Amino acid sequence: MHKRWVIPDIHGCSRTLHSLVDNLIKPTRNDELYFLGDYVDRGPDSKGVIDFIRDLEKNQYNVTALKGNHEDFMVELWDEGKKSRNTWWTRLGDRKHKIWMDIGGKATLASFRTDNIRHIPEGYIEWMRNLKYYVQLENFILVHAGLNFKNEDPFEDRRSMLWLRDYEIRPDKIGNRRIIHGHVPVNMELIVLSIKNKIYRFIDLDNGPYISGKDGFGNMVALELDSMELVIQDNLDL
Repeated sequence: MHKRWVIPDIHGCSRTLHSLVDNLIKPTRNDELYFLGDYVDRGPDSKGVIDFIRDLEKNQYNVTALKGNHEDFMVELWDEGKKSRNTWWTRLGDRKHKIWMDIGGKATLASFRTDNIRHIPEGYIEWMRNLKYYVQLENFILVHAGLNFKNEDPFEDRRSMLWLRDYEIRPDKIGNRRIIHGHVPVNMELIVLSIKNKIYRFIDLDNGPYISGKDGFGNMVALELDSMELVIQDNLDL
């Protein structure tokens, strides 16, 4: 019987991802792998993370990769950089660029061996641009951040799927499915509690793999949707 694994925020931790997939999940080509976004920034090897997922796709593994807010922001910066006539725009105090540096962009650029986002190969940008926003399964909605239930149709608000942090779930609007997401790091105790207790209408799987020295954080996890088995890989990158 095939398995269905959900993997949340990776944030440039390629060695940790390799170990999680190769040593703990050990997928076959019949299994389904769902990635919830935020492949880049913070950790040391964003390029390696994207290469790993794209290699899985090329080798015909059943991969569905969702977009996170970090990919969204990076694509937006790349587009703006390409439009700029000033080749030094990233060094002249551009506000968005400074924000990106503050949330891990410097490490991302280093993984591509450049100091200018415009030099990142277009193939990586287009891969990020074309990522899906959500997946609807029989019992679950998979999304990076969340859904805007203030909308009559919460699936119309794509920005909220990438950036939303606090929201009240209306189960009737999503066919009583549970939401599985990342985006906001939570401690391992809450992750385990929300998996085991169906009173939680959500499961936040983001344990902040880039967070070091904080109890209950700093791991990369994966959840198998049929058995609700949780596997945990401690960080090997930091």
